[in-house]
Amino acid sequence: MAGKKQQAKRARSAVPATVARSDDKAVRTWKKTHDSAVETYGEGQRAHRAAFASLKHTHEKVGDHWQPKASAGPSDSQAAKRAPDSLRNPAETAEGVDANASVAHLREVARKLDIAGRSTMRKADLVNAIKKANRKATAAARRTGSRRT
Repeated sequence: MAGKKQQAKRARSAVPATVARSDDKAVRTWKKTHDSAVETYGEGQRAHRAAFASLKHTHEKVGDHWQPKASAGPSDSQAAKRAPDSLRNPAETAEGVDANASVAHLREVARKLDIAGRSTMRKADLVNAIKKANRKATAAARRTGSRRT
């Protein structure tokens, strides 16, 4: 187990800040997928998209970091599509919010993010409010230079 912890600790400086602020599993998942994608596609946007797609199957964005999901799987309709279809017919993503989660779970995430009016929101409204709160939290962390080590 110490090997995995050390692996995640070394990788934190080489991953995006939102991933670096997350748990060790998120760091290892992103790094391993990114490294594999770099071998396949080369360094760049495609490798980053592959790494985030992999991360979104096991984690959800909550505030300025990623937290493990209760069950693995696609986080939104775009993530559920296969590669050719997802590129030909792109849909709006949930930006890491688990849009397939229950309303109760989304309300719990909204509570953690202190979103007002969450108890009366519909599922789509909760997803959008969480996306907005996540963007704000990430921007604030970026301004303060917050990066977990």
